[in-house]
Amino acid sequence: MEIRVLRYFLTVAREGSITGAANYLHLTQPTLSRQLQDLERELGEKLLIRTNHNVSLTPEGIMLKKRAEEILDMVEKTENEFASLKQKISGEIYIGSGETETLKNIADIIKEIRRNYPNIIFNLYSGIHEDVTEKIDNGLLDFGIVMQPADLSKYNVINLPDKDVWGIVMRKDCKLAQKEFVTFEDMDKIPLILSRKAFRKPTPNNEFFRWFNQKKDKLEIAATHTLFYNAAILVEQGVGYMFTLNNLANTSKHSNLCFRPIKPIMEAGWGLIWKKYQIFSPASKLFLEKLSERYL
Repeated sequence: MEIRVLRYFLTVAREGSITGAANYLHLTQPTLSRQLQDLERELGEKLLIRTNHNVSLTPEGIMLKKRAEEILDMVEKTENEFASLKQKISGEIYIGSGETETLKNIADIIKEIRRNYPNIIFNLYSGIHEDVTEKIDNGLLDFGIVMQPADLSKYNVINLPDKDVWGIVMRKDCKLAQKEFVTFEDMDKIPLILSRKAFRKPTPNNEFFRWFNQKKDKLEIAATHTLFYNAAILVEQGVGYMFTLNNLANTSKHSNLCFRPIKPIMEAGWGLIWKKYQIFSPASKLFLEKLSERYL
């Protein structure tokens, strides 16, 4: 039994006539009739009831139609899978992100894609929320990893599972480091190093930003920053105490720095976003498919 002949048979079943199927398949009517007769002899069953102008299926023909559809579906799927192995997807993917350890999850997906598609290049851009969304809006980034909660109504969003914790990075030899937690009252009395994001309008559901915007005229602001690395140097040099997320500073036993969470505990979620109705390159589409497999 040949795949080609099964396709012929299904075409006849769909068209309801030998003549119509032959025209569709660009075959002569005698050639198609002979192929069907050979199929009936091979199976030892009558498959078609022939009249002057039409054909219909016998019970055996109905059974073969069902099986032939299943067989051809599997053949098509197998052909597509092997064809995809030959496709050399290449290109560049642009991703913007705030500083977060959540990027490790994205790095795992990047590693998997690069293993199978070494011609894909990933370009990472670090920036605060406004920088990332502006570049997405202008078409300079394909995807962004941004902190939540935030107004993301303009974008499609995949919520990432990990959460970060807000707190203070400080020198281990300072008095405040002896505490297990830091409170807002503690921050009234220390020189703070803050992200420029703190000077925006209050962020919904974030106790710190509400507290900060109520008291900013009375607080001691030692320095501001846009990204973490340089600000950590200021902390090491004793300039002040940095309000930030956990797992960004080196707080190992060999470091001069430590992290203490804010009490009550405040968590930050993260979402991967892209523009609604965005048209993706094959490389970006592959990246999104891998993300969706893991997180949706």
